[in-house]
Amino acid sequence: MPRARIIRDMKARATVASSEVVRQAFRYLTHNTTLPAKVRAQAQLQLNAFPRDARPTAIHNRCLETGRGRGVLRAFRLCRFQFRLKALEGELPGVRKSTW
Repeated sequence: MPRARIIRDMKARATVASSEVVRQAFRYLTHNTTLPAKVRAQAQLQLNAFPRDARPTAIHNRCLETGRGRGVLRAFRLCRFQFRLKALEGELPGVRKSTW
């Protein structure tokens, strides 16, 4: 089951990346108040026609190892438990267990 979550996340990220330029263009048209209302409304309809996964807010950080959606460190894209395991094994460059 976790693999399905990871694959779904990867597909959503690819969809966002592929449609981001066109989405930004439509957003610019809808927010531009100097354009006629008809053009702005048409751009809004085009924007609404995009798939649900095309929105950047649909992206949720997930662990690459387990697919866990909570407690994920953004810089490493690992959940806290996997981060700890990999850090202790020395698999993460530049990460050491702190001592003081």
